[in-house]
Amino acid sequence: NAEAIAKFLKSQKAVAKVHYPGLPDDPGHAIAKKQMRRFGGMLSFEVRDPSRVVERLKRLEVIVPAESLGGVESLIEHPASMTHASVPKDQREKQGITDGLVRFSIGLEDVQDLTEDLEQALG
Repeated sequence: NAEAIAKFLKSQKAVAKVHYPGLPDDPGHAIAKKQMRRFGGMLSFEVRDPSRVVERLKRLEVIVPAESLGGVESLIEHPASMTHASVPKDQREKQGITDGLVRFSIGLEDVQDLTEDLEQALG
């Protein structure tokens, strides 16, 4: 599911960048390929318009916004307004946590349900 979601997100106009080691153009792909048989169910992506990211996440119907990312259900998080809200912006950005960054733990739901949910939320 994660690979399909990563490819789907790359095709979305609202998404500027996808971080997933299973994508051949990801900077961590070569090392991940050596260390893993599969690339896992966790990815992150950056939206083009960070000012609308919270609004877009509120539109999700299948995917659950949550700070914990380890369940069997799909969970999504906006670090800048959730886990890292108390960290000053300049410090967050030094760590790669931009205002447009979204972390996504892909669960066991049908991939079509997930892509449709993302499409309606990002559109």
